[in-house]
Amino acid sequence: MKKMSSDDPNQPGLVITMTESIRLFLLSASKDRRLSEELRELALTLSSAANAPYKQIRSIWMESAFDSRPGLISLFSGSNFVFTSPKPREKSEELKERLRKLTELAERKEYQELVKDITPKKDLNEPFSTYKDQIGFGLHVALTMFTGYLIGYFAFRALFNHSPIMNSAGGILGLVFGMLLETFLFIIRTSEPNLKSPSSTSRLKKNQ
Repeated sequence: MKKMSSDDPNQPGLVITMTESIRLFLLSASKDRRLSEELRELALTLSSAANAPYKQIRSIWMESAFDSRPGLISLFSGSNFVFTSPKPREKSEELKERLRKLTELAERKEYQELVKDITPKKDLNEPFSTYKDQIGFGLHVALTMFTGYLIGYFAFRALFNHSPIMNSAGGILGLVFGMLLETFLFIIRTSEPNLKSPSSTSRLKKNQ
């Protein structure tokens, strides 16, 4: 038997196409007084249809008298199965939104893959990108400024015969000099791409 399709989704069970032999049998069964009124009405209704459920035809055939019904094989000979197509499944709004985001993400990744050779790479080793770098730099600045203060203080103490005011001025001058020195070193460190902090260098090795 050949596979066919039907537009009627409400047909129960296995559905077959109507042939002339089936139609004649149903017309004959609709006039058979030995069948119940319900079966006769069903047979009359099915006889005018293009497709009919196999179970209903078989139930009429089973209730018909043996001498008034054709053989079951000959009755269904030449008939074809009718397969109903399921309705397309509707997607929920949440699923649609998720699919849209996944599509955008895939397109963005594809675009980045295409332009990766012509766009400048982002520097992942920016100065002070971690708390460790920030704390280390702060401690280093504080130590340098404190050292500058001590050097200035004791230098002015030796030069100006233990004057408290001049000693303090020398310490402040040394502190300012230390701060300027750290600023100069910071500018050099950030302007040279090869000079990286130890934490940035170790992080780069891990990524490789």
